[in-house]
Amino acid sequence: MIQRTFLLHALSALHVGTGQSVGTVDLPIARAKASNLPLVPGSAIKGVLRDELNIDAKDHKALFGPESTKAEVEAHASAIAVGDANLLILPIRSFAGTVAFATCPFILKHYARDMALKDKIPVPAAETANVCTQTELKLGDKVALEDLDIKANNNADTQTWATKIATALYPNDTAWQAEFTKRFVILPDDIFSFLADTATEVRMRISIDRHTRIVKQGALWSEENLPAESVLWGVIGVSKSRDATHNKSAEDLSKLLPTGESHLQIGGKHTVGRGLCRLVLA
Repeated sequence: MIQRTFLLHALSALHVGTGQSVGTVDLPIARAKASNLPLVPGSAIKGVLRDELNIDAKDHKALFGPESTKAEVEAHASAIAVGDANLLILPIRSFAGTVAFATCPFILKHYARDMALKDKIPVPAAETANVCTQTELKLGDKVALEDLDIKANNNADTQTWATKIATALYPNDTAWQAEFTKRFVILPDDIFSFLADTATEVRMRISIDRHTRIVKQGALWSEENLPAESVLWGVIGVSKSRDATHNKSAEDLSKLLPTGESHLQIGGKHTVGRGLCRLVLA
């Protein structure tokens, strides 16, 4: 099996929901069970790729499998396995630099494992944030994120990680690489976990009765979104074709996937501008 990694960059608010509510938000986003960090299920990405990828019909069937309505004799599994997209960068409101692109050591350890990176992961001290050697986030010796004032530490290893992620996210845009690194911050795991719970975007939605011009009965609800500029990462595996009538190697099928940058609409609420994303496939 060939492994391909990808970054998913939200250009607008992103809503991939669970279809049910267990709290105060009517339509929450999907989250990992153990960590409660936001994610985008692999099924959502695979479904969009299946619809958007314009390739030969036989190759398409080998890569994604036959339609479920096909006769059982044609049934076989797809050659592509799309993993969940895990949260890498959460944009946080900052009183200096407008926005901070935040992550934490827990996330970087998992990202480094999937990307086969060996760089040292800086672990900030309690109540301390690590920022790049050149940063726009500091107010004196602190960063002010949402309602939190945290002591800031300029750190060379943090600069290294910011550069690596920025280069992967904007491979052909040095200007945005520089903007990203100036706003990159590594937070302690507990502070990041708190912000991942409280700093997502919640919007109220209503439906108006066209005759009375007031809200329809029961037509008021809330939706949670990952904010624009969030970044997630994931892994795609490609095996050889399981279609006995169209035998292709994993290498051949992997070449059918787009390389570099492509644009996709993922998740729900796309008619009101949600889910426009950049997919950067290594």
